[in-house]
Amino acid sequence: MDAGSPGSGHEALVAALRAAGETTRLRILSLLRDSDLTVKDLTLILGQSQPRISRHLKLLADAGLIARSAEGAFAFYRLADTGGGSRLAEALLAQLDPNDPIHVRDRERRDATHAAKAAAAADFFAANADVWDRIRSLHVPEAEVEAAIRSILGDRPIRNLLDVGTGTGRMLELMADRAQRLLGVDASAAMLSVARANLAKAGVSNARLAQDDIYALSVGEDRFDVVIIHQVLHFLDNPGRALAEAARTLRPGGRLLVVDFAPHHLEELRTNAQHRRLGIADSEMADWLRDAHLDSIATERLSGAGTGDTLTVSLWLAKDPRIISDDIRQEEGAYA
Repeated sequence: MDAGSPGSGHEALVAALRAAGETTRLRILSLLRDSDLTVKDLTLILGQSQPRISRHLKLLADAGLIARSAEGAFAFYRLADTGGGSRLAEALLAQLDPNDPIHVRDRERRDATHAAKAAAAADFFAANADVWDRIRSLHVPEAEVEAAIRSILGDRPIRNLLDVGTGTGRMLELMADRAQRLLGVDASAAMLSVARANLAKAGVSNARLAQDDIYALSVGEDRFDVVIIHQVLHFLDNPGRALAEAARTLRPGGRLLVVDFAPHHLEELRTNAQHRRLGIADSEMADWLRDAHLDSIATERLSGAGTGDTLTVSLWLAKDPRIISDDIRQEEGAYA
């Protein structure tokens, strides 16, 4: 829709209006406004066949009104984040009556789909509850860690936030009121399903999820004001490489927050919880941040109340040293 010549722009706009100007496709746009959905989800919600839904989605995607992201064997659809298609979709949806019975029923069916996924997520956690409860019992309460995360990041406006290794999506939920747009990436399709269910339950509508490789992120450079890596590095063989890749996505002046365990001697976490590293030392973090061309600006410790087998949670905050004026990108909210 943003083509250079008047003719091509006119034709693109007409094509987009035609794509949106159909009852089912308008219903799809409404459903995707605050929720990522698959073809299967939409067939259940709208009661139409998979080929018909796929055809509608293709037309909307070709018109730039929606975007598609692969996640294992599935593909999730959402409203386009940027460009003329995004603006047109928002303008059209603003004209819809949210109390229209058609859209009310669609939302009810979507909520039922989310509830089923939430139940599946609960089963997933129940199967691993003993290990996770044991880890949580070894360090300060999660509420204290989360309060420290919000405090260390402060009240500076955040346009785009990236959560690397998002897991359950908790960091996205925690920071949803502080950031305009949030993106959570994870290599595990199972964990992304859990995160999607959690975000839907919490009513978070400004975050999206994508399957991605922590060592080769597909989001491009200079995109994010804040990147969070929360309790991820101890699972990795090469944390320094992951930090460097995360740093690549920061905008000039952007900040990277790493939350992980300080060094400890609990071998059970290596054998029972697949931890590759028993905590991270400040000297290691300093080397990794230097290699990633980031400046360390703050460090905080949260120690368990007990003695012996307790874990200390460390927070390391670093900054891209480029000055803000180096950032010549103008587009708002671009993820990729």
